[in-house]
Amino acid sequence: MSDGLAYFKQVYDQVPGWVQKMHDYSPEVLDYYTDIRGKIMQDGPVLSRKEKDALIGSINAARLYPRSMVYHTKGAIEHGLSLPELVEYFLTAYWYKGIKALSVGIEAIAYALELKGVKVDFPDQKPQRIESIFQVILDWLQDEDTSFIESVSEAVKSNDKRQIQEMILDYGHVSDKLKYLNMVGNYIVDLRGEAALPWIEKARKIGVKEEELANLGYICILTAGIPTWFEISEAL
Repeated sequence: MSDGLAYFKQVYDQVPGWVQKMHDYSPEVLDYYTDIRGKIMQDGPVLSRKEKDALIGSINAARLYPRSMVYHTKGAIEHGLSLPELVEYFLTAYWYKGIKALSVGIEAIAYALELKGVKVDFPDQKPQRIESIFQVILDWLQDEDTSFIESVSEAVKSNDKRQIQEMILDYGHVSDKLKYLNMVGNYIVDLRGEAALPWIEKARKIGVKEEELANLGYICILTAGIPTWFEISEAL
C-alpha cells in the first residue's frame, strides 16, 4: 500500500473512494496532497489537531456539506473533542447559515455519539423547526453538561438577533476566539472575503493573532481549495 493510501486508512480506518481514485489515476498527485494535508493537520502551537478538525467539521456544516463534516467530526472526537464542544461549533454554523446548517449538523452529532458508544434514536423525519432540533440535541446529550446549549435555545426563542449572536459566540466549552475563527472560515470557504473582513477585525479585537488566521486559511484550503487562500490572504 502506498504512503498516501496508508495515511488515509489510518485517518479514516478505511481508504475512502475518492482517495483510491486519486491514487489510481496518479499516485504522485495523491502523495503531494497527502503531504500538504499531513502538514496542515498536524498538532501545532497555534491550533491543535482537535481544533482544526472541529473547525473544518463546523465550516462544512455551514456550507451544507455533510460528507466532509462527518469525516472531520470523527477526527475531532478521536482527538478528544467533547460532545458539548461539538455542538457549540455547530451552533456557530447555525448562526452563519441558519436552521439548514444545524439540521445537517445533527447528523454529525449522532455519529459522534455512536463513536462514543452511545446509540441514538434518529427521528423518522428530520426536524424542521429550530425548537425541535434543539430538543433532539438535548435529549441525546442528557448525560452531558448542556447548560450552554439550553441558554442558546432560550435566546433563540427570544428572536432577538443581537442576543442570539452574543450568546452563541460567547465563551462556553469552546473559546470565543475559536468561534470567531469559525465565523471567518464560514465566509472564506464561500469565497466571501470582503464580507469576512468585519469578522476578522472582531476576531483581532478579542485576541486572535495573524498566525491563527493564517492557520485557518490553511485548513480552508483543504476543504474548499486554493481560492480560499486568495480570499483570506488579502486580510493578512
